[in-house]
Amino acid sequence: MGPMQEIGTLIVQTLGSLYLLVVMLRFLLQLARADFYNPISQFIVKATNPLLIPIRRVVPGIMGIDLAGLLLALVVQFLIIEICALIIMGSLINPLYGLLWSAVGILGLAANIFFWGLLIMVIASWIAPHSDNPALMLVRQLVEPVMAPFRKLLPDMGGIDISPIFAFLALNVVQVLIKYLAAAAGMGGVARQLVMGI
Repeated sequence: MGPMQEIGTLIVQTLGSLYLLVVMLRFLLQLARADFYNPISQFIVKATNPLLIPIRRVVPGIMGIDLAGLLLALVVQFLIIEICALIIMGSLINPLYGLLWSAVGILGLAANIFFWGLLIMVIASWIAPHSDNPALMLVRQLVEPVMAPFRKLLPDMGGIDISPIFAFLALNVVQVLIKYLAAAAGMGGVARQLVMGI
């Protein structure tokens, strides 16, 4: 791969993955029923509305799941893969592989978002346990659905919350399964370069 190809891939992956992250955050925050009026939520909504609103006219949500947001994330990941493939190999890849790899990439990104969200929450609980920072409040709301099942299962430990340990363990198991899923989908070498989060 020459320098121009590398620069082109870097630009497409950086800008594409940033927008994909924003789209996935909107989907996951809506799934977690996070505060819509949080300033960061408002930024995410304004950044995604131009593409999301037209899709919503065709693809309705079902049982609180924003299918339009999920579809937008899939399309963005697919475009990143195809454009990068065009830059690197000079041709598009099979659309079926592109869609399969996009789905795996989105799963990997969601797992990474929850992993880093949990890590931020654990660190913040030590250094700023009662912070009203909008970003920390949003992170807490995002990871709460992952933590809640473990809190219900674990006995009271005298005020010490060990549920993050089990949540991290569960997320690591999910990430291992996603890696095997990626291998089963034929994602080796170049394909892994094309998909963020794997």
